[in-house]
Amino acid sequence: MTTVVVPFAGAAGKTRLDAPRSTRRELSLAMLSDVLAAAVVVGRALVVTADDEGATAAREAGAEAVTDPGGGQGPAVQAALAGLGGPALVVNADLPCAVPSDLRALAAAIPAHGIALVEALDGTTNALGLSSPELFAPVYGPDSASRFRALDVETIDVVIPNLAADVDTLADLEGLQMRCGPRTQAVLAAVAR
Repeated sequence: MTTVVVPFAGAAGKTRLDAPRSTRRELSLAMLSDVLAAAVVVGRALVVTADDEGATAAREAGAEAVTDPGGGQGPAVQAALAGLGGPALVVNADLPCAVPSDLRALAAAIPAHGIALVEALDGTTNALGLSSPELFAPVYGPDSASRFRALDVETIDVVIPNLAADVDTLADLEGLQMRCGPRTQAVLAAVAR
């Protein structure tokens, strides 16, 4: 069975969303919920977070909450992957267009002993498919896709538009609005009023 790990920093992780803090929080939780709606259909879902509302959203979606040890996305993902066996997906929480078939396509693309990678337009990494959790390295940050490719393991690029479409700004989100999951669309509609 595939495990899907979703790191969630909470509204604090979306500071470039040019909106009031309460709106950023609502949008962050809505995007997380839409990602989780896809993840729980595909396999066991783990949300790694220090955010109480994020942990609650995880449990309400049928996922498990894992405590974020702090130190950024890399250590968070490592904490969630610790002790897991078998293939795993790591999917960012700001991919509100993700649907189960996207996650299944990522899982199907994983090389037998390697990593499948979905790169964001800015060169960061939006999603990973790992044949084994031990292949993960905490190399997130600017240009992280290149650093993942440089690891001493077979790494293939996978083009999955819904997983490449991440949200950093409100303009990003507005551009994706018609493709977003229902929770994100509902918050956007409320904000537009």
